[in-house]
Amino acid sequence: MKLDSYWLDTAPAFTAAQEGPADGRVDVAVIGGGFTGLSAALALAKRGASVAVFDAGKMGGGASGRNGGQCNTGVAQDYAALRSQLGVERAQGCYRAYAAAVDTVERLIREEGIDCDYVSTGKLKLASKTHHLAHIERTAELIRREVDPDIDVLTREQVRGEVQSDSFHGGLLQRHGGQMHMGKFAAGLANAAVRQGAKLFEHAEVRGITKEDGGFRIDTARGAVSAKQVLIATGPSKHGPFSWYRRRLAPVGSFIIVTAPLPAEELARILPKRRSYTTSRLMHNYFRVTPDARLLFGGRARFTASERPSDAKSGRILQDNLAQMFPSLASVGIDYCWGGLVDITADRLPRAGQHDGIYFSMGYSGHGTQMSTHMGQVMADVMNGKADANPWRDFDWPAIPGHTGKPWFLPLVGAYYSIKDVFY
Repeated sequence: MKLDSYWLDTAPAFTAAQEGPADGRVDVAVIGGGFTGLSAALALAKRGASVAVFDAGKMGGGASGRNGGQCNTGVAQDYAALRSQLGVERAQGCYRAYAAAVDTVERLIREEGIDCDYVSTGKLKLASKTHHLAHIERTAELIRREVDPDIDVLTREQVRGEVQSDSFHGGLLQRHGGQMHMGKFAAGLANAAVRQGAKLFEHAEVRGITKEDGGFRIDTARGAVSAKQVLIATGPSKHGPFSWYRRRLAPVGSFIIVTAPLPAEELARILPKRRSYTTSRLMHNYFRVTPDARLLFGGRARFTASERPSDAKSGRILQDNLAQMFPSLASVGIDYCWGGLVDITADRLPRAGQHDGIYFSMGYSGHGTQMSTHMGQVMADVMNGKADANPWRDFDWPAIPGHTGKPWFLPLVGAYYSIKDVFY
């Protein structure tokens, strides 16, 4: 069992990174080489801007290359709760932003010719308890009436036709969305940005950002550049002088295992529709079939950061969950196990805008595949003077009380959710 991301291990190598030192002046410096940064670099370079992207590791090697590979509409929290919190109009705006984000991913794949095994299969949220289905039915009625008519509530019998497991009582089917190979998508975005003239610097940790006449100076492990504008797209990264952002994000670990290749007849039996699936528990699981006939199975197995070799502990929990859900897979081999950080905000909605003259976009709270890609494109518009393009422009972003940047509270939160999940 490799303690490595399946996506990163099976993706084509990105070989167009800049060699030599970073120096000179650019129009825009992008900090973070994940989907947000790469998407923004592509959009800005297409408009003729000179762009340099800096990442402390490899392009797409952080959260973007370590997630579950789902790309679906639907807000990160329950729509009914979001509607109660924000009101109908703002909740509709949030939902539509996520739907637009799926469209952005599909458009970029098509326009840039990115070979990332994208399939449009939608998502099925599975009711783990009887009363979860009742809540799903009420929420679905609101969604269907107010924002998205193309959804269906499935009965227990209908779900059995999608997922051969006795664990579920029904589900919510959202058809807009799909799944893809995260590593191939990251490499495709990076290569597209380079084709447009962007310069991508790997192993270039940013160590300081200072204001200077006409913009900013960015000091990195690979040298220094001056830039008229800066976009921070680091997510929950522990690297760099970004304490203001860290105090507003809870970097929660999400963990994934990937099985050995499974027989075609077994996959056709247990998951004939091959959608993206997620359960309704607070300590939920998500799963899907990979392009090479493996089962990817993930979840918030433990409330802890992802660190080798402790990821293996989370892997064993996920393996037990997999066996409970699909007893026929109890003895299947596990080829990959890894973790990644999810940058969760207090209300589980993204944040994007400007702080101290520097642009930022992050806080995708587990729905980053589509939203990070979308927000890269959006922030390119914002940086070109179209502030109204930002769907999160009017959201306040206070620091999390007691949070100084190190998530000391994660074990307590994990214990709380584990207990609550029993009664939820």
